[in-house]
Amino acid sequence: MKIVSDRSLCVGAGQCVMFSPNLFAQDDDDGLVVVLVADIDASAVEDAKNAVRACPSGAIKLVDDNGEEIF
Repeated sequence: MKIVSDRSLCVGAGQCVMFSPNLFAQDDDDGLVVVLVADIDASAVEDAKNAVRACPSGAIKLVDDNGEEIF
C-alpha cells in the first residue's frame, strides 16, 4: 500500500502531520504536505487512514500497488 499526495490540492492545514507525524511533514517553504514514508506496511495503515480522513482538501489518499485508490 502506498500514500500519494496531490500538492496542488493541499491547503497546508497540517492535519496529516498532527495525526501521523511519522508519515507526513510540511514543506518549510510553502507549508504543503510532504510524504515521509510512501510505501507503508500493515502497522502504519491506521495512522495513514486517520491522516486521509483529517485532510480538509482531500490531497492525500492510499493506493494499492497498481495505483488503484483504496482509501
